Amino acid sequence: MDDRDAVRRMKGGDIGGLESLVARYQVKAVRAAFLITLDEPTAEDVVQDVFVRMFQRIRSFDDTRPLEPYLMRSVVNGALNAVRRRRHTTSLDADPELLESLLRTPTVEQEAERAERARAVLRALGRLAPRQRLAIVQRYYLGWSEQEMAHALQTPPGTVKWLLHAARARLRALLGSGRSAE
Repeated sequence: MDDRDAVRRMKGGDIGGLESLVARYQVKAVRAAFLITLDEPTAEDVVQDVFVRMFQRIRSFDDTRPLEPYLMRSVVNGALNAVRRRRHTTSLDADPELLESLLRTPTVEQEAERAERARAVLRALGRLAPRQRLAIVQRYYLGWSEQEMAHALQTPPGTVKWLLHAARARLRALLGSGRSAE
C-alpha cells in the first residue's frame, strides 16, 4: 500500500492505513526526533503523538500532496517543541544500544571508527542550540532543501543559510576541539 492509499483508507476511518504509515516511517521519524531531542523516550513520544494527531486530523490533509514531508515536518516541529519544554540537554551516553543501532557498519574496524566519529558528532550536536541542531537534522539527516527548511521554520531562506552556516561552524569548532579533550 502506498502513501496515497494509506491516506485514503485513514480518511475512511480504517486504522490499517495508519499501520502502513507507521511501518514505513516510524524508524526514520524516531531517529529524526532523537537527533533533535537527544532523548529516546521523548523521541518515541513525539513520533507517537504525531501519528495519533495525523490520524485524528487526516480529513484536512490534501492527499494530492506527498505525505512524507508533511509527516517529517510534524515530527521535527514536535521534537523542537519537546526540547523547548524540557529546557535541558540529555547525556548521549545514557543509551549505548540506541547509539550502536544508529552506527551499524559492515566490519568491526569500520564500526569502531564510525561509532567514535558518530559519538563525537552526537556530543557536538548536543552542545548546539536547539534551533541549530534542528537545522543540521533537517538538512543532513532528512535531506531537506534550504527552501523546504525556510517553509518549515517560517523564516526567510537567507536566515536558513545563516543558521546552517553558524551550526556548521559551531560543529567544526566543537569537533576540532572535542577530539583532543574527549
